[in-house]
Amino acid sequence: MSKDEKFEFDIANLKQDLAIENMIVTDEDVALLQRYYNQEITMNEMINIIKESVV
Repeated sequence: MSKDEKFEFDIANLKQDLAIENMIVTDEDVALLQRYYNQEITMNEMINIIKESVV
């Protein structure tokens, strides 16, 4: 399984798990996770992006 296939598989599982809790994962959420997964941003950068989007 390639890195991209594994990421898509993990996201699909995550979406299912969160749906059980009535939480929705948006395309923007997936794109942000993809950037982190590809090591384009750090965990701290990802957290700051999330914080800024909530305000």
